[in-house]
Amino acid sequence: MNRWQERLAEVMQSVPREEHAAAGSRAPLSPSQWGLIARVHERLIDDLDSAKIQALGQEEAREAVEAAARATIGELAPNVVGLERDELAAHVADEVLGLGPIEPLVNDPSISEVLVNAPEIVYFEREGIIYRSDVQFRDFNHIMRIAERIIAPLGRRVDEASPYVDARLADGSRVNIIIPPVAPDSPTISIRKFRADRYRVHDLIDVGTFTDEMSQFLRACVRGRLSVLISGGAATGKTTLLNALSAFIPESERIVTIEDPNELKLQQPHVVRLEARPPNLEGRNAVTQRDLVRNALRMRPDRIIVGEVRGSESFDMLQAMNTGHEGSLTTVHANSPRDALARVENMVLMAGFDLPVRAIREQIASAIHLVVQLARFVDGSRKIVNVSEISGMESQTVTMQELFRFYQEGLDDNGRVVGQHVCTGIQPRFAEQLERAGIPLPTAML
Repeated sequence: MNRWQERLAEVMQSVPREEHAAAGSRAPLSPSQWGLIARVHERLIDDLDSAKIQALGQEEAREAVEAAARATIGELAPNVVGLERDELAAHVADEVLGLGPIEPLVNDPSISEVLVNAPEIVYFEREGIIYRSDVQFRDFNHIMRIAERIIAPLGRRVDEASPYVDARLADGSRVNIIIPPVAPDSPTISIRKFRADRYRVHDLIDVGTFTDEMSQFLRACVRGRLSVLISGGAATGKTTLLNALSAFIPESERIVTIEDPNELKLQQPHVVRLEARPPNLEGRNAVTQRDLVRNALRMRPDRIIVGEVRGSESFDMLQAMNTGHEGSLTTVHANSPRDALARVENMVLMAGFDLPVRAIREQIASAIHLVVQLARFVDGSRKIVNVSEISGMESQTVTMQELFRFYQEGLDDNGRVVGQHVCTGIQPRFAEQLERAGIPLPTAML
């Protein structure tokens, strides 16, 4: 056992855990501080027993590395003492065990996204609002080293031959990495964190995403096996709403989910989760969402849920909805209900199916019953802004009627959106169908 391993054994016995609280926001580092961290990091990599560190729990490992880092700083820079030494030791632990400078952001439960644009430009999202962080990387190589650490356990790589990667981390978080020359200014990292405690319907009502009356309506639609398309722009809460609405599906039904990557966390017991797979390093063995939708039809599903339709699987999803798998749900990137239908149509056309436009629109009109539109507002809040029923076809056009709408009245003194959800009073064409099934709609709609 060398002297650093002896030191590790000592600190494991002597360092009180409460001295090592989770790291929060830290001041930017000077070049000399970065240089000291690099020297300490290099020393610890050589001296610490990685097998023993990996055998420890997360908190114990961090305590051990921070204590060893403080001791090493004391030897290399005896003038660095007190709080500064503790801060630098925490940085070293982040480098050894975590994701370097962004480790505190990734560990902050109030932060939903972490966005690295350049060494000195890092942002994060909290409660729907983007903030600039004071976190910084040392240089481009530092970002690359953290990027490689993120994807190495996933068996993926990022280099000039494969300059971007989109993947799911072990905790369910999504990560996108893109490097030069495709990103000419700097390597970038985007992490969308996975919420372990998913929003439920009552949570979304509490934060104003929709009203209790709308919840009753959507519950009736899901239980009545109407197929629902959830539409919205980026980060508007489409997956969150899809996950919440899935709670209305009866537990007796068999559900197959298809995602790229997996994000849904359904509460029902009878769920089979499928996940698309990118090609391997040789560019082979990819499994697409379309492959999985077609395979799901052979799995005796009562409902198919596609996390997001992006391409040719849109046609197979329409086919499934039209052939005995009513009540299926999916999402699409679009800014209005009409745009959502146009996007589905374009995806089918771009997939190369030899179908006239009218035939595709007829498929859409018969397959999808409801479009739920989400939007994100200036205060970071996310709301359902429109619920529209697809009512049929007139000539070459899919017809729709608006059932609910959000009217924004302005902003309050705190900059929060003020408005109300309104039922238009139009009775949906499927109301009688639901009534016959013993599933009443809210009285305001009748």
